[in-house]
Amino acid sequence: MVQDSLIEDPYIVLARKALEEYVMSGRVIDVPADLPEEMYKTKAGTFVSLKIAGQLRGCIGTIYPTAISVAEEIIRNAIEAGTSDPRFMPVTAAEMKHLDYSVDVLSPSEPISDISELDPFRYGVIVSYKGRRGLLLPDLEGVDTVELQLSIALSKAGISSDADYSIQRFEVIRHQ
Repeated sequence: MVQDSLIEDPYIVLARKALEEYVMSGRVIDVPADLPEEMYKTKAGTFVSLKIAGQLRGCIGTIYPTAISVAEEIIRNAIEAGTSDPRFMPVTAAEMKHLDYSVDVLSPSEPISDISELDPFRYGVIVSYKGRRGLLLPDLEGVDTVELQLSIALSKAGISSDADYSIQRFEVIRHQ
């Protein structure tokens, strides 16, 4: 079925529609009525990542659900990824057609007691210490060791590698 390959993932379609509408008109879209049921019923943290030609252009997300549904979470995070990632200038209308989107839906995180319980391809990590927190999604290009994954997460949080930090892991369902 060639047609099946033309059907876009509804998570990606929603993220794109949300950001496009916001960039073009400044308006936040309502949750569409034609989404799969799980997008209305599920509550979870989500991350929306934007890339242009394989280079990160924005990534914002929530570790825990902050909205009443995954659909609302995606709308908020898509807009934030395109307009409020402090590492980048806001996405312009001219860039919209060049953006590639991915949406990660996070499972609830769980504490771990030893880094042997990590796998950078399967699990994302959350490191915490004295109110600081850093997160790194799983299965990222170039991140192929637990040590590198932890190092990046610690750096994002401004936590020293010799601090007595805690580690949680989580899995994602990645839509791209």
